[in-house]
Amino acid sequence: MSAPPIPDAQASEEETPRVVYDPTDPFWHDTEEDDDDMDYFPAPGDTEDEDGDAPFHDAAEDLSGVEIAFEITETEDDDEDEDEDEEDEEGDEEEEEEDGLGTVPAGQPMYITRDQIMQLLGHAGIGRIFASNYTSRERRQFRFLDAENDEENEEEAGTGYGFVRPGRRKNAGRAAFQKVPSDEGKELMNTGPFGTNPRPLDTIRRKKRVAYRIMQRELGMGSDGRQKNKNQLIKQDMIPESVADMIIHYNARCYSGQFSDDGNFFFSCAQDFKVRMYDTSNPYDWKYYKRVVYPYGQWTITDASLSPDNKFLAYSSIRSIVCLAPTDPHDESEPHLLDFAEIGTHNPRGFHSYFGIWSIRFSGDGREIVAGTGDNSVYVYDIERRQSILRIPGHQDDVNAVCFGDSQSPHILYSGSDDTTLKVWDRRSMGDGREAGVFLGHTEGLTYVDSKGDGRYVLSNGKDQTAKLWDLRKMMSKHEADQVDIGAHTTRFEYRSNAYDDRDYVPHPHDCSLVTFRGHKVLKTLIRCHFSPPGSTDSRYVYSGSYDGSIYIWNLDATLAGKVNVLQATRNSRPRDPNLLAETYDFYGRNGGSWMTCVRDASWHPNAPVIAGK
Repeated sequence: MSAPPIPDAQASEEETPRVVYDPTDPFWHDTEEDDDDMDYFPAPGDTEDEDGDAPFHDAAEDLSGVEIAFEITETEDDDEDEDEDEEDEEGDEEEEEEDGLGTVPAGQPMYITRDQIMQLLGHAGIGRIFASNYTSRERRQFRFLDAENDEENEEEAGTGYGFVRPGRRKNAGRAAFQKVPSDEGKELMNTGPFGTNPRPLDTIRRKKRVAYRIMQRELGMGSDGRQKNKNQLIKQDMIPESVADMIIHYNARCYSGQFSDDGNFFFSCAQDFKVRMYDTSNPYDWKYYKRVVYPYGQWTITDASLSPDNKFLAYSSIRSIVCLAPTDPHDESEPHLLDFAEIGTHNPRGFHSYFGIWSIRFSGDGREIVAGTGDNSVYVYDIERRQSILRIPGHQDDVNAVCFGDSQSPHILYSGSDDTTLKVWDRRSMGDGREAGVFLGHTEGLTYVDSKGDGRYVLSNGKDQTAKLWDLRKMMSKHEADQVDIGAHTTRFEYRSNAYDDRDYVPHPHDCSLVTFRGHKVLKTLIRCHFSPPGSTDSRYVYSGSYDGSIYIWNLDATLAGKVNVLQATRNSRPRDPNLLAETYDFYGRNGGSWMTCVRDASWHPNAPVIAGK
């Protein structure tokens, strides 16, 4: 890099003041610690000057005793030619170098190394000069290297200077992850609500023990209590594998699907606004028997919920209307349209607004449906009265997930939002519209919430690439949560267009979760997580879909119990049909192409070691 020609010194002094760097002057040294923790990205690579006429002089390796002069000039009008503008820009700074070996002759270009430039920029005084030309908001976007950190930052960023990406922080990253295995999770595994712990065995003995237990069960050996305990241990060890027993191809992306509580029914929702229903009384031999459609949907079917008696299926899109269709294969009637924007007179909304619905759930008695919406609210709809009876505007962003806390009671509600909070609502004490409690711990928006159904434990998935287990007894009160600035602990990560960088992770200082689960990827879409069913697994695990095409299964102590590779199981299984809508998204050819699979949702059969991934 060459310095510009030095203009006449006398003329420069008459026209503009000179700012001289003196290492002994305290003005140039920062008296306070730099508390800006933001990292930065390298600026574009240097372009070498091609003047090439002047002889080249190696720069001195040490800048001690060097006097640097800056010429501060007024900005010229834009009326001049581009060539004149470029000359003005090159003349904005002048540098003079003096050392013990002599002085560079006037008019002769001086060459300095990048290390010397970085050493100069590391001085706080020069940093103040640059920062003085920017507003306080813009100054927070810049950071200049400290000379002692040059090598470390150059290894990470390629070069040690440039603009800072807003929101990027110098963080502990993976070092700040919660301990695995989790002590709290181990305690839960030993208490009973999440299965039974067998004695630790090596792999070979464990396989023999499973076969021995099956033999004892078939022969009826042991007391009823011992047989029940052995059956639980057998079920817990049966985790589905990556070999697919059955593959069903749709002409559109599948967004969600679940088994009924008794395992006899399965539904799936696709982007073509069709919900397909199957008889799964034999989990290894599904029988398709019905299809219903969402009329005038927007983008996709966002969610669906089956009534407790399996007679009705509610499904939604990014509209305020929920469709309610009968599941009887002989009933060909049109679905009922439930408009959640119609509010009862005791809780008037004052206007008929438009909003989209992201999540819906039936209550335990099948009389109500709760919905999370795009207007930052939670709605409760009374099916018999055909109107919403409650609206809770309790979040600062979209409510992506809702559920009832207790399968036997409609009073406790959970709601997860893009504002990073999971809130608890008790409808028996909502005269002032306040939440009963708040769970803080996610640093990005929530994508899904699932209740264990016991009124105590709840599971959530977040865009910070974590799933978290919560205990209702450890929630924060509204007063405590109001003291926390939730916006200060999030980068508002855009999960639809970026990959999450673990180096950006900062643990939430007010995290009140019990266990944190990692390894899956929550990208592009609202990935869902669930508790494993009590029938087939004794509620031993939690599991989640993932953008990388797998289903992750964790023990309660956050260790990975298993992984179902849906991507590998379905690779190149789709027929080559140019008319398939999903072809362009999921399949890019067999010859040198790539097969793509995103598992948005997964459902574990309640009575068999079978998982359906969508």
